[in-house]
Amino acid sequence: MGKLFGTDGIRGIANVQLDATLAYRIGQAAAIVLGKGKEKKPVVVIGKDTRISSDMLEGAITAGFCACGCNVHTLGVISTPAVALATVMSKSDAGVVISASHNPYEYNGIKFFGPDGSKLPDEMELAIEELILQEEPLPTKTHGEIGVTYNDRHTVDAYVRYLASTVKGEPHDLRVLVDCANGAASVTAQRLLSRYDMDVSYINDKPNGVNINSGCGSTHLEMLGQKVREGCYDVGIAFDGDADRCLAVDENGNEIDGDKIMALCARAMKEAGDLQNDGFVATVMSNMGLHKYAKEQGFRVLCADVGDRNVRELMVKENMVLGGEQSGHIIFMNHMPTGDGQLTALHFLSIVSKYGATVSSLVDEIKRYPQVLINVPGPHDATAKRKLIASDAVQNAIREKETGLDGRILVRPSGTEALLRVMVEASEEAVAQTVAEELAKVIEEIQK
Repeated sequence: MGKLFGTDGIRGIANVQLDATLAYRIGQAAAIVLGKGKEKKPVVVIGKDTRISSDMLEGAITAGFCACGCNVHTLGVISTPAVALATVMSKSDAGVVISASHNPYEYNGIKFFGPDGSKLPDEMELAIEELILQEEPLPTKTHGEIGVTYNDRHTVDAYVRYLASTVKGEPHDLRVLVDCANGAASVTAQRLLSRYDMDVSYINDKPNGVNINSGCGSTHLEMLGQKVREGCYDVGIAFDGDADRCLAVDENGNEIDGDKIMALCARAMKEAGDLQNDGFVATVMSNMGLHKYAKEQGFRVLCADVGDRNVRELMVKENMVLGGEQSGHIIFMNHMPTGDGQLTALHFLSIVSKYGATVSSLVDEIKRYPQVLINVPGPHDATAKRKLIASDAVQNAIREKETGLDGRILVRPSGTEALLRVMVEASEEAVAQTVAEELAKVIEEIQK
C-alpha cells in the first residue's frame, strides 16, 4: 500500500480526505499513466454507488480523465463487479468505481480495475500515486486530444443477463428476503432474482444518498434476521453498499458468514467436478471450523492475507476457481474476475434449492469457533499502522495473551480506516472476548 492507495483503492471522508480537487487530480494522473505509449485515447468506464458524494466525485474524476486525454463511459449507479465485467466486455483500458463499499455514507472511495477486470497492479497504482503527490501541475490536453464522455445505460441489463447465464440449476421454490443496503443492489437485485420461480421480497432498496449501509446490509444483519423470522422466510440475503459482498441468514435469522457460504459452494462444486485443484482460497481471518469442515469433506483450504487482491493472487498462483473472505467477498473465477455479491447470492440460492433441505441444516454442518473482533483506533497512515503492530510492545502483549490460549490471535491494520483489527478465536466465547478486550486496551495504552 502507498500513501493514498489502501487495500481497496483510495478512500476517506468526502470533502475531508477525499474531495473534488483530489478526485480531479486522480483522474488526471490515471489518464497520463494509462495513455503512455498509446496512439489512441484510452477508454475508461466509471460506475458509482448511491452515496450523496458520488455524483460530485464522478464529475470531478471524469473531468480529470477528459482533461488529460481519456474518453469516459459513465454507467451510473451500478455494482462494483458490474464495472469490472463492463471493463472486460467493452475492452476498456480501465474501470473506476466510486464507492466506499461497506463504510458509512460520509465515506467515499475511488478504486480501479485493469482491462482484465482485476485490481490494478501495485506498480501502476504507485505510478498514479507519484503523479498525484508531485507538486507541479499535471499536463493537460488541448484541441482534439481532449477526452469526451458517453452515457451508457445498457450495462445493467447486460450484467444481469450475464449473471443469470452462470448457474447450472436455477434457484426455485424458496421464500427469500433481500436486503439491498440502500446501495447499488437496489438497481439490479430485483431485475436478477425476478427471473426465477421464487417468492422474493426486498428491504432497504430505496437509497436517498445518506442511508446506504445505515443499520442495514451485510454489516448490520439484525434487521434482516428479525424480518426473516417474523415473515417465515426460508433465507435472507444481504449485500453491502456496492454489492460486491454477500452474507445471509438462515430461516431462524442466524448469520451465515462468507466462510460458510464458501464451504457450501465448495461442497457443491466438488460434487459437480468443478472445484479445481481440490480446494479454495480463504484468508487468515477464516475460522478454525472452516478448516475442520474442509478436511472432513476432503478439500484443501489455503489462506491468503486479508483483501480480495491477495485472495485473487493466491487463486491464480494455485490454479483455484473459488476464493473469498469471511466478510462475504467471494470470487468465482470462472465467472467473474472479482468478488460479486449478487453472483454469490445466485449460486448460494441455487445450491440451497438443489439440496432441498433447510438452510440451517446445510450450514450447521460447518461449525464455527467463537471469534471476537474489536476495532482499535490507530494511525491513518498505513506505514504507521504496520510499525505499531510490529513494535516490541504490541508483539510482547500478543505473545503473553497467546500463552495457554486454546485458539489464536491476529492483529492486523485496516486497509480502509484508521483502525487496527484485533481478532481472537478460542474454544470458549467468554475467553475470546476477555482476551480481545484486554489486548485492545493494551494497544490503546501504548498509543497514549
